[in-house]
Amino acid sequence: MNTGRKRILITGAAGFLGSHLCDRFIKDDYHVIAMDNLITGRLKNIEHLFRLENFEFYHHDVCKFIHVPGNLDYILHFASPASPIDYLKIPIQTLKVGSLGIHNCLGLARVKHARVLIASTSEIYGDPTVHPQTEDYWGNVNPVGPRGVYDEAKRFQEAITMAYHTFHGVETRIVRIFNTYGPRMRLNDGRVLPAFIGQALRGEDLTVFGDGSQTRSFCYVDDLVEGIVRLLHSNCADPVNIGNPDEITISQFAEEIIKLTGTTQKVIYKDLPVDDPKQRQPDITKARKLLDWEPKIDRAEGLKRTYAYFKSLTKEELYQSDHIDFEKYIVR
Repeated sequence: MNTGRKRILITGAAGFLGSHLCDRFIKDDYHVIAMDNLITGRLKNIEHLFRLENFEFYHHDVCKFIHVPGNLDYILHFASPASPIDYLKIPIQTLKVGSLGIHNCLGLARVKHARVLIASTSEIYGDPTVHPQTEDYWGNVNPVGPRGVYDEAKRFQEAITMAYHTFHGVETRIVRIFNTYGPRMRLNDGRVLPAFIGQALRGEDLTVFGDGSQTRSFCYVDDLVEGIVRLLHSNCADPVNIGNPDEITISQFAEEIIKLTGTTQKVIYKDLPVDDPKQRQPDITKARKLLDWEPKIDRAEGLKRTYAYFKSLTKEELYQSDHIDFEKYIVR
């Protein structure tokens, strides 16, 4: 039955960001087609949507041929390992989803005359020599380092997306996502925020890699989703930074987590992994001008919501390990 709803395909739909995007487009009365091979995604993130008549799920790897029957208005390509734990464990899959996966999505978009938005990342800037990072900065990336599999996959994604836009006339959008946090993050996925909160909840010392002077800028997931929606419906084919420019050092952030959680544990310091970026701060001038967007939820409120989610996890989830030996990736 044709309900007149817009139809949108979201790859990586069972992941942290993908699941929040599913929620948003269901709320906006779209027909959502979710796709995920569940290599890092979790069905529990979207199981509340299965009962809805305007939601369907495909357990499928986007690196293989994609077939979606019927018309399609939009494609959001968010399938990709996104944390150091993941892309250091599965480097080949990370490169494939950023090459074969995006190629399949762009081919589908061309056939369906759909607009496609791809999830790029601040990691395309590498360890930046320009601060804050603007969209016209080309980056400082080591293509053969351990992080290169993720960084270069995203850089290739941008290149092939722009090629489909200029050569085939496909309507494309590119979002460069900076550090984002919120409910449904995996507690032990190697990213700094869930790592700190997980350690605090387990009564462990908080581990800071490096001297703690490196910076990050954290954006709450609801703000990010709003920016993505606005970009999707904009006329901008060039990359756009979406993130929160409120910069903080990792040491300061660890102290915020200690205060938030009330833990009595201390901060311990270990050597910095190879190619770990020293600074992360988005310049969001373009997003403000073109999308009338900027983050609304400050870090204190966002952390409060995120901590409440992590506190609700079961003991089994709290102690479930996604551990990887970062000692292999330390500069000596």
